Amino acid sequence: QVQLVESGGGLVQAGANLGLSCVASGLTFSQSTMAWFRQAPGKEREFVAVISWSGGVRLYADSVKGRFTISRDNANNTVVLQMNSLKSEDTAGYYCATGNPRLYSERYYKSPSEYNYWGQGTQVTVSS
Repeated sequence: QVQLVESGGGLVQAGANLGLSCVASGLTFSQSTMAWFRQAPGKEREFVAVISWSGGVRLYADSVKGRFTISRDNANNTVVLQMNSLKSEDTAGYYCATGNPRLYSERYYKSPSEYNYWGQGTQVTVSS
C-alpha cells in the first residue's frame, strides 16, 4: 500500500531554516503529484505547496511564497520542503500528501479532499 513518511520537524527559533523530507513507497512516485499541507491546533488543514510529477509546476500558498521551496528527487522517491525565514505562525504539524489534483485551479490543488494518501505528519514549532 501507499506509505508516506515525513521527517525533519523540530523546534527552531524565528528566522531559522528547516527542511522537511517525505519518502514515498507503494506508488509510482515519478508519476505522482506531491504536496505539503499543515495544520495548527484548532485550525483546518491548509495547503502549503504542491509539485507536479516532473517538477515543472510548483505552486505555493501566499503565506509561504518566497520563503519555502518544494522539490523532488524521483530517483529516491523523496519530496522536500525547504523552509527559510521561519515565523511563529508557521508552527503546525506538516503533512505530505499525494493525489491527482487539477493544478490549473487552486480550487482543486489547495483542497485536502483532492489528495488520496497522507503521511502521519511531523511537528514544526517556531519560537519567537
